[in-house]
Amino acid sequence: MPRAYILINTDPDVEEEFIQEVRQIKGVVSSASVYDIYDFVIVVEAETMEIVKGIITSKIRRLRNVKATITLVEVDS
Repeated sequence: MPRAYILINTDPDVEEEFIQEVRQIKGVVSSASVYDIYDFVIVVEAETMEIVKGIITSKIRRLRNVKATITLVEVDS
């Protein structure tokens, strides 16, 4: 099953609100607030890579407090 890790920068002081919103998105299997350059790491899984891409571009990137994202796609070993 395709999996992607999304590193997200958000507006300041939106942690609780952002986590609540992102956890409502179908396909999000994990979310965590982190320290350093990025504010959050989100893990998305879906049946196909096209669905994963759709979740990222149509849902996660459109959340109102998202400023920037970096997507890392897991490679099957």
